[in-house]
Amino acid sequence: MPDITYNEPYRPQFHFTARENWLNDPNGLVFYRGKYHLFFQHNPSGRDWGNMTWGHAVSTDLVHWQQLPNALEPDDLGTMFSGSAVVDWDNTAGLRSGDDETVVVLYTAAGDTSPESAGQPHTQCLAYSNDGGRTLTKLGANPVLGHVAGNNRDPKVVWHEPSRRWIMALYLKDYDFAFFSSPDLKNWQHLHDITAPGCDECPDFFELAVDGDEGNRKWVWTAANGHYLVGSFDGERFEPEGGGPFVADWGANYYAVQTYSDIPKSDGRRIQIAWMRDGEYPGMPFNQQMSFPCELRLRSTPEGPRLHRTPVQEIETLYAGLHSWKDLVLAPGENPLSEIRGDLFDLRAVLEPVDAAEVGFRIRGEAVSYNASNRELSCLGRSAPLAPTEGRIEIRILVDRTSLEVFGNEGRVSMTSCFVPDLEDRSLEIYAYGGPAKIASLEVRELRSAWSQAPPTEDWGATYEGGET
Repeated sequence: MPDITYNEPYRPQFHFTARENWLNDPNGLVFYRGKYHLFFQHNPSGRDWGNMTWGHAVSTDLVHWQQLPNALEPDDLGTMFSGSAVVDWDNTAGLRSGDDETVVVLYTAAGDTSPESAGQPHTQCLAYSNDGGRTLTKLGANPVLGHVAGNNRDPKVVWHEPSRRWIMALYLKDYDFAFFSSPDLKNWQHLHDITAPGCDECPDFFELAVDGDEGNRKWVWTAANGHYLVGSFDGERFEPEGGGPFVADWGANYYAVQTYSDIPKSDGRRIQIAWMRDGEYPGMPFNQQMSFPCELRLRSTPEGPRLHRTPVQEIETLYAGLHSWKDLVLAPGENPLSEIRGDLFDLRAVLEPVDAAEVGFRIRGEAVSYNASNRELSCLGRSAPLAPTEGRIEIRILVDRTSLEVFGNEGRVSMTSCFVPDLEDRSLEIYAYGGPAKIASLEVRELRSAWSQAPPTEDWGATYEGGET
């Protein structure tokens, strides 16, 4: 039976939330032996930020999550700030014991953020798991990277195959970041620094094929706000190309973005999760939520290679009813969706503004609109540039109880935002202003709650979510 606490009025039904109390940055995103691990910044003692601890959840499909006991607790080096995780396939750190490869976590011990760590600086530490990521053991010789500058934090570690070594991207201070290398995850050498105006915290670093062409791969660096650089990396230096930083998401609640490591080559996806910052829900036992996982692609545009974000295909496991239309003229005042009610949807539309000055949706009273003259897509007070292709725009919207995630033109722009709806308003509308528009295609997929159909899970000890007890 599903856990009834996961049906509170403002509880997201397919976005991850902690069962209770505060949640922020996604940490240590790693895939190993069929499980996606989601560690996260967590205050187990209250609904406000503080007492930073690594929470932990696992999923086999990125949709149904099982929360596990907390993974990293504060110590005398500091509280547990953000970091990343990798699978040490070749046992470079020499920490493996048993049949499983070692899962290694690099995290920030945030000195001077608790009485026990008073006077300590921020340093980078290592923890490891020899039971598939179920439990983490801190290295006795921590820290593995001492203080560098400011409140340096948020190590992102990746394996660079050509140079056969690990690379770390680290936030330093202001808009400054650094790169380090290591043969064993324990001894780190400084490579170089970069400055990225308007960016701080939570770097990420990964390689993507441009337009799916494995012969044309670029390195992408992102900051906490998702702003990113595209360039080359030779194992020693990252060289951005074509300007930037560029904007990946234009919404109000997209922050601390991180991608999964160790996705199998047979899958090949680069999957990103963000903290939907500042989304607060009255009367709820939890605070904050994660974005729905998105696949990143690097595609050619007239301006150069740019990131595109689209929801992972596993959302389809929640599909229920379908309403669809094709080649429909939408006149002002008409609403083909007037009979549909609900709070969980996956909407997809290909629209031609034609004579309409504005065309869009109203979801529980909130507008997602496209201004034809300004060529702007707007939602919850934010706007993004979106040029039509052959007179058409493509819009996709994921609707959860407290969020709207909007994707334009196959993810060329995205807008990740939270809202607190009127609980009595479950309406859905598509509209045109100023003249008729054409609906080339429209699909409205009703979604089931992820908590209503949690799949069987292995026994990972005490669990906290997905209906398991």
